[in-house]
Amino acid sequence: MKLCIVTHKFKKGDGQGRVNYEVAKEVIRRGHHLTLLASEVAPELAENSLVKWIEIPVQKFPTEFLRNFVFAQKSADWLQKNRAEIDLVKVNGAITNTAANVNAVHFVHSSWWRSPVHISRTRRDAYGLYQWLYTALNAHWEKQAFQKAQVVVAVSEKVAQELVNIGVPRSRIQVIVNGVDLEEFTPGISNRQTWGLPANVPLALFAGDIRTTRKNLDTVLYALAKVPDLHLVVVGSTQGSPFPQLAATLGISERVHFLGYRRDIAAIMRAVDLFVFPSRYEACTLVLLEALASGLPVITASATGGAELVTPECGVILPDSDDIEALVAALLSLVCDRPLMQQMAQAARSVAEQYSWNTMAQTYVDLFEELIQNEEHSSHPHLSPSSGSVSLSVSPTGAN
Repeated sequence: MKLCIVTHKFKKGDGQGRVNYEVAKEVIRRGHHLTLLASEVAPELAENSLVKWIEIPVQKFPTEFLRNFVFAQKSADWLQKNRAEIDLVKVNGAITNTAANVNAVHFVHSSWWRSPVHISRTRRDAYGLYQWLYTALNAHWEKQAFQKAQVVVAVSEKVAQELVNIGVPRSRIQVIVNGVDLEEFTPGISNRQTWGLPANVPLALFAGDIRTTRKNLDTVLYALAKVPDLHLVVVGSTQGSPFPQLAATLGISERVHFLGYRRDIAAIMRAVDLFVFPSRYEACTLVLLEALASGLPVITASATGGAELVTPECGVILPDSDDIEALVAALLSLVCDRPLMQQMAQAARSVAEQYSWNTMAQTYVDLFEELIQNEEHSSHPHLSPSSGSVSLSVSPTGAN
């Protein structure tokens, strides 16, 4: 088979890029020919004899909007000229201006646009206007892209519902949850002194972008003020962040440890007791699975994509991200019950083991092979930019 994947990056250390990196590895493992339309590709992929990399350089353009716009046009131009040579095309959202067989959706801009914590609602300046326009245009373009795809892959049940809400038929949606590195993220013990963290105290972890309120560190800090003795590790760049000042205002600075942006998050997870992440809006966060794989009890919220993976045996899902008292109760229920946390830790790891990168990648490539096989046995021609979508009998599945 000859497959083509269109995405900005194929590399580890990048959420969407890591997903496509793992899918590409599985495509190669099965011996299929693979064309990558991308700006950045890991050397081990680019140098493989089964891979052809069509580089689309966009780094010289000053904003993400312009980079994405140019990438979408250049990738579409190449696909229109070479589509007849490709059996199946996989894309991500509105990344290109032409039709694809499989569209994997990691983020639904239409839902984010309506969110009360969208950046344009918290920043009434030029940057807020830019974010409003960026999201609005992507919301328009992604609807067109989803309509053209044979199968739309949602990375969580939350994303699947958001797709249905904007008119994508549920019969064309398949849920494939993102994966996790079960060898990198694994239960164990790290020396807290490595990061200057206190020993012999209960220690929670929050990780994410803390420059805005979307990830909801503010609610975590307000709750922490009501949970004596609990300390909190915060991983995320503090540049421009309002939260160190909020911690000082609440009088909890001595119990909140801002570590900045870190690449050793797996080791940090082995130094803490639990993970708290009641995000106000999240499509599907990799860090949730990474915490589960590390054997951490998880406290999250229903607004967080991927929360459906957290069972009562391994964590707590808050119905309301902003309910401080509910978060306080959840934190106290764990901190005051060490045996319960230990039971949850074991259950968390068991959940994560169902979602390895290999399992995810195999599910994607099984889908590709099924689509191509169905097309070969039908009278329909290959999907082309002018042919619209082709209806196939692919059953939607939930998270495996």
